[in-house]
Amino acid sequence: MQGTNSPEAFEGNKILCHAVAYNLQCIGEGVYRLSKEFISSHKEIDWEEIEGLRHVLVHDYYMVNMRTLWNILQKDLPNLKRYVEAL
Repeated sequence: MQGTNSPEAFEGNKILCHAVAYNLQCIGEGVYRLSKEFISSHKEIDWEEIEGLRHVLVHDYYMVNMRTLWNILQKDLPNLKRYVEAL
């Protein structure tokens, strides 16, 4: 993805940062809507952490560290994607 070749480049691309934050909000909202049964049967994923990130992004956006979003984008999101695609 253009603008994600380094954390500094990502942080410097405000439109991309906002787009990533918005999409992570959407993922968190989707997790919020999952049934308790589904969540309890898929404990490999920290659903609570994903939902918690959504709350931070929506309610405390001014506190969001773009380096944290970079790390989520690089490390956590690919694993989540693989897991969900396997379902």
